[in-house]
Amino acid sequence: MDRIFVARLAGLAVFDPAGDQIGRIRDVVVSLRGPLLPRVHGFVVEVQPRRRVFLPITRITSIEARALIFTGKLNMRRFECRDAETLAIGEMLDRTVDYKGERVTVQDLAMEQPRPSDWLITKVAVRRGKRRRGETLIVDWDEVSGFAGIQKDQGAANLLAVFEALRPADLANMLHELPTKRMAEVAAALDDDRLADVLEELPERDQVLVLSRLHRERAADVLEEMSPDDAADLLQELPVEQAEGLLRLMVPEEAAPVRRLLTYGEYTAGGMMTTEPVILPPTSTVAEALAHIRQQEQTPAIAAQVYVTRPPTETPTGRFLGVAHFQRLLREPPSTLLGSVIDNTVDPIRPELTVHEVASYLATYNLVAIPVVDELCRLLGAVTVDDVLDHMLPEDWRERHD
Repeated sequence: MDRIFVARLAGLAVFDPAGDQIGRIRDVVVSLRGPLLPRVHGFVVEVQPRRRVFLPITRITSIEARALIFTGKLNMRRFECRDAETLAIGEMLDRTVDYKGERVTVQDLAMEQPRPSDWLITKVAVRRGKRRRGETLIVDWDEVSGFAGIQKDQGAANLLAVFEALRPADLANMLHELPTKRMAEVAAALDDDRLADVLEELPERDQVLVLSRLHRERAADVLEEMSPDDAADLLQELPVEQAEGLLRLMVPEEAAPVRRLLTYGEYTAGGMMTTEPVILPPTSTVAEALAHIRQQEQTPAIAAQVYVTRPPTETPTGRFLGVAHFQRLLREPPSTLLGSVIDNTVDPIRPELTVHEVASYLATYNLVAIPVVDELCRLLGAVTVDDVLDHMLPEDWRERHD
């Protein structure tokens, strides 16, 4: 009888009968049945665009090392966990259970198929003892107890290890599907920079919930790791006193651009812009510019162009001179000065422009980003096309799967 550990199924490609990939496994749906072995009902499969649907175990024809193949048609209705169901990966990993009178941590679960189309959870991989001196045991399901009910403080190390390679948007989608308590636990276990990236992709109400359950000092640290425009958007969703308290806990240099952004309307160029585009003086070289936009943390829209200004190059900068486009930089010798490759045809906009006016400007001139300046022609930031989309889509667009 084949034995499959459920954590290894996370991310497995799912193929239809025609051989086309339709998504990837994100979780395994099981039902706890008291003293009986838990039954596997099926899989949570993520299909584009970020929609989670249910694939019954009875439709599975093959589970291989790199693929799961099913038969019939896939119901595209959004997955919702029923009262009697549990997510094996999202809710059962990292749980503390009893094994022969000892408290141990669940690292994985194994499923086996005693009969065709009937899969049961038969084994539990548990960790006993401390991290360095502990050991991992594979034990029978009926040797452990404690899966029923709600655990007060459940860890998240094994769950995060399963989804370590997920992009922030996909990890955010996974968190959004978890029960509120579990979502907060997993989010709190992330490193500050990883949590900042994930928060930027969560719906607003999830952002507020996660941030509110962190210690105030930790919440301020995470806000510092977020881009200033995303941090400002999140703070606008909090009560004024709570937002101001977090701003006071932030490093002043990190809080300053967030405070500036909060002075603009949410649906204006000033409210949408990022205050950290790539900014260099005209005396910098093409080689220096390419080194800046090559950095991994730069988004494609930000890396599309370099903003050239007089010193200082921190926003608000010295006088804005123009932009140097990525394509132009690739065509020039590395030693060329930026001042000689500036595009003067891109007129900057003022922070008061509405989101619709900014969208019209970007569309008219086929741009992915546009500079924002003040009345003294100092660069304040840049609005990217993804900033505009975030503000033009319905408020609940991150939660809409149908």
